[in-house]
Amino acid sequence: MSDLELHTAPSQLPQVRVAVLGTGKMGGILLQAFLKENLFAPEQIHATVAHEERATALASQWGVDVSTDNLAAARQSDLILLGVKPFQVPDLVAQIRPALTPEKTIVSFAASVKTAAIEEAAGMEIPVIRAMPNTPSALGAGVAGLCRGRFVTDEQMELARRIFETVGRTVTVDEKHMDAVTGLSASGPAFIYIILESLAEAGVKVGLPRDTATLLAAQTTFGAAKMVLDTGYHPALLKDAVTTPAGCTIDGILELEEGGLRVTLIKAVMRATQRAKELAAG
Repeated sequence: MSDLELHTAPSQLPQVRVAVLGTGKMGGILLQAFLKENLFAPEQIHATVAHEERATALASQWGVDVSTDNLAAARQSDLILLGVKPFQVPDLVAQIRPALTPEKTIVSFAASVKTAAIEEAAGMEIPVIRAMPNTPSALGAGVAGLCRGRFVTDEQMELARRIFETVGRTVTVDEKHMDAVTGLSASGPAFIYIILESLAEAGVKVGLPRDTATLLAAQTTFGAAKMVLDTGYHPALLKDAVTTPAGCTIDGILELEEGGLRVTLIKAVMRATQRAKELAAG
């Protein structure tokens, strides 16, 4: 499947048992997508959280095994997803180390934690895949950057792609580009929300009711993104198709250029990428 192909529900993986260690925001999104898309049967899934009360509640809600025992969940699984915060990853890997073997696969979506660091913590030649999804994954509209560690096979990368295709699209990059993925697509939704909010405020400024302005801004943002994805055309070509000679749009574009929007957005991604690099360096 192409990295830019439209999302389709992956077929079920009956032979793979999966553990989601640290079922917080993104872990919960993925686990629910696994069930919704029928990628894994409930009995194939083991999840962990920090507190017994939450484990009981989530087990009842989702119909899967949820506990506070990371080691037990890892022992029962072939594929281990690390959903904890970056600073918690070394301790978590050390905790589950007795359950690890080179036949198991680790997928980490902790920002800035390198595959080599996880391999070293595991103390063996274990396949490690690093992923960076984003929050629109909650609605199946996310995108995840993926990169492989030293011991990952093509088949294991395909498995990772299938996992993250349950919540959107995937791109595969070299690990040196993962901080840039973080700065662009993981931080990017926040930048888009500011643009969307500004468009809605502008609509209010020129007389539209706020709810109407927000709907127009949101659907316009969605439609413009869909045009890029579905046509494959460069955004500049699509922009030019809207911009008629001596029309309204060119006057608006002139204001954007004078205000430095283009440069500001580029600098925002650069700064977010730099911060990801700083986090990786400790």
